[in-house]
Amino acid sequence: MELSKVTLEIFTKLEQKWLSHCETAKKIRILSIDGGGNTGIVAGAALIHLEDQIRLKTGDPHAQIADFFDMVAGTGIGAVLAAMLSADDGTGHPLFTAREAIKFITQNNSELFKVNKLAGVLHRRKRFSGKSMDKVLKEMFKREDGTVLTLKDTCKPLLVPCFDLKSSAPFVFSRADASESPSFNFELWKVCRATSATPSLFKPFPLTSIDGKTSCSALDGGLVMNNPTAAAVTHVLHNKRDFPSVNGMEDLLVFSLGNGPLCGRSKVRNNSECSTSSVVDIVLDGVSETVDQMLGNAFCWNRSNYVRIQANGLGSERMVGPRMEEVLKDRGVESLPFGGKRLLTETNGQRIECFVQRLVASGKTSIPPSPCKESAVSPLTNGR
Repeated sequence: MELSKVTLEIFTKLEQKWLSHCETAKKIRILSIDGGGNTGIVAGAALIHLEDQIRLKTGDPHAQIADFFDMVAGTGIGAVLAAMLSADDGTGHPLFTAREAIKFITQNNSELFKVNKLAGVLHRRKRFSGKSMDKVLKEMFKREDGTVLTLKDTCKPLLVPCFDLKSSAPFVFSRADASESPSFNFELWKVCRATSATPSLFKPFPLTSIDGKTSCSALDGGLVMNNPTAAAVTHVLHNKRDFPSVNGMEDLLVFSLGNGPLCGRSKVRNNSECSTSSVVDIVLDGVSETVDQMLGNAFCWNRSNYVRIQANGLGSERMVGPRMEEVLKDRGVESLPFGGKRLLTETNGQRIECFVQRLVASGKTSIPPSPCKESAVSPLTNGR
């Protein structure tokens, strides 16, 4: 009798472990990184901790984030990070580890966002040098043999939004489209430059596809998709070529990284009036938080399949050690179904560690490289 009880307990535990493994293994894993600021302090801290935990739990000191995600999306500085973590070095591995990417951005921050003093005098407000950013991005997305990387040259599917002035509509760069036709393939540094062209700080950035048939006059993707998570989820749901096994939200595991709110209470005057700049920040924050709330509702049946890491009060300070540690020690927050947020008992660091357990349990991703079809695609009717 006792032996039967022990046997039943053993088989029950094995069954639970097997079911848990199957439940996680079939999911497509999405990494999404917000725009905001010029340093990405919140995302930077989260990405380093994420990769460190992956290496710790797998026992592989060379494991990288791209090994455990099937899709990466980003806007603004988030797009730069996303591209750095997914750009193929020519051997099927990313050009940068998370720590290397953050270090590169920190060391080159003054050149990426170099103040154009002449433009500042002419326009009576601070503007950044586009040429200086161009130079850093070109260096960033070039292999050792001199090869200039394009959207097709990524280890995993990549999604980056901007706003196109020519069509007055969002324009989304993706590896899927780039693989279908050179008319939708762009140099990777230009894609990152396009999504980072913040109005008033940079001029609109003109770019043309590899074959010259598609053009865009780009502004910052943060204007329409500062939080690109919803776009990434929609892309996966409808991209049956890269993700044939996905039928619905239940097949997804989503990790979304914010970059801290742009608007703080200090920007609201004593008489409760907001400046114009504060209104813009409120709009951008509002769009990001709305996406978070909608996705929270979409995953309400299993909130553990959607994790959002965000922090308050850090603004756009430099990514230095102590500040990054504060991000991980902050208690996590979660959107409520009908508005507002609730403070969680777990810290951001603990939430990342729990998420990594699920990533590691399902093993490395097995998404094959995107096929490079050279099919002819007619130019869009708006002339892009």
